[in-house]
Amino acid sequence: MSSWEPLLERVVRERYPRLVTHAMLVSGSAADAQDLVQEALIATFSGRARFRSVEQAEAYVRRAIASRSVDASRRRATESRTSQRLAGLAVPTLAVEERGPGADVLRALSTLSPRERACVVLRQLDDLSVADTAAQLGLSEGAVKRYTADGIARLNAVLGSTAVTVERISVRQVETVEVRDGQ
Repeated sequence: MSSWEPLLERVVRERYPRLVTHAMLVSGSAADAQDLVQEALIATFSGRARFRSVEQAEAYVRRAIASRSVDASRRRATESRTSQRLAGLAVPTLAVEERGPGADVLRALSTLSPRERACVVLRQLDDLSVADTAAQLGLSEGAVKRYTADGIARLNAVLGSTAVTVERISVRQVETVEVRDGQ
């Protein structure tokens, strides 16, 4: 135990109520009084000041309460002046360009069933193929086509748009070889 700890305990035990009353009178605020006392005690006993008696320590704490109260009122006054000055300034509006779908599209997507939403997002926004979408969702390709078509139809109804789903099927020419029996 440090040499100042017993003195701090005595000050708190014997003088704390008087110190709080003093802080309330100095600051004019019952809400701030205990905080002021705590700050003053910390400042008093964390410094190098050496006290011989409880009375000396109490006097030092009282001075610390007064100086901290004055500092707090100055800080509040400065903040008040600054906020009044800033309140008079016009706040420039920043145009933030959103990326991705707008709020109306997000609201419309929220009306879809989970599978329809997943298929529409993967197919239309992520630009995945039907096969890739089916693989990711564990669905058949026909189911992906159906959910996508139904989802887009519901989005059109909600958004008042006329998007169509055109499933592109790649067609490639295959050489045919005729095989005849016996030749």
